[in-house]
Amino acid sequence: MTRVVAVLARRSMAGAAPEGVEPRAFLEAIAEDTYEMVASLELVTPVLVTSVPELEEIVWPGTEVIVVDEDIPLSGVLGRLKGDQAAVVAADAPDLPPLLIGKLFRELGRAQVTVCPAEQGGAVALACGLPMPGWAEPDLDDPHLVATLRAQAPGPRMVATGPGWHRLRTRADLDRLDPGLEGWDSTRALIRAR
Repeated sequence: MTRVVAVLARRSMAGAAPEGVEPRAFLEAIAEDTYEMVASLELVTPVLVTSVPELEEIVWPGTEVIVVDEDIPLSGVLGRLKGDQAAVVAADAPDLPPLLIGKLFRELGRAQVTVCPAEQGGAVALACGLPMPGWAEPDLDDPHLVATLRAQAPGPRMVATGPGWHRLRTRADLDRLDPGLEGWDSTRALIRAR
């Protein structure tokens, strides 16, 4: 079983950049922290999917970097991944516990699509078998993603959810970062330095 976890980094994910911090620097920091978490997972292959030029500097040598248009749909991202199962994680979740990614893959044993919901709507991550089910048209920023997917599904129990988490979409979301959690070192350093 080949499992791929792609970190999706879009320019639009820099919206929570604190005052005095360049949005590009903030995006690099959060994407790097999210990638580092994914790269630390066992039995998965990390991939970076991005619309941001030269972001490949944040990944380890040998990591596949897929350059996409800013507005590529999630189905297009998943269509570029190779493996048996894949998860896509939003880069604006730098403190996401790795366990939540594992739970998404575990839920694929009973569902075709699994979602880690975002606390204020949308999703932090989504996983499915590859190729992605043809009925699914997911969008991590859809405020009602789980309901949308369940309406698209041709039958019951095809969409499962794991525990939710938060994304950093506005400056107010920075207060959600837990200083007690390990990881998110680049984001932590950037916020402290301002």
